[in-house]
Amino acid sequence: MDFKKTNANQSIVTRDIRKFDGQTGNIYEAVAIMSKRANQISTELKEELTSKLQEFGSNNDNLEEIFENREQIEVSKFYEKLPKPSLIAVQEFLEEKIYYRNPTKNPE
Repeated sequence: MDFKKTNANQSIVTRDIRKFDGQTGNIYEAVAIMSKRANQISTELKEELTSKLQEFGSNNDNLEEIFENREQIEVSKFYEKLPKPSLIAVQEFLEEKIYYRNPTKNPE
């Protein structure tokens, strides 16, 4: 999923919790699903950011190069401005974009 094009809010918003239990029938199960998805998103974003920042790395870094690398600073600022993984997960859950299954309810 492209997290850069998400329509999740940038900040915390008051939500009606009754909307969360509509899909699962249980608010706690819904929160567990969203938290697991937020962990997945966080891991993906961290890996993506790390790979982009490694492109700027060199073997002989000196103090001047670290402070002068504007491209690296811009990449970092871009990722800082993205919505938090938990907010992206909530938005995906409300838009029914998350696939989940409960093996105790539907053993297959």
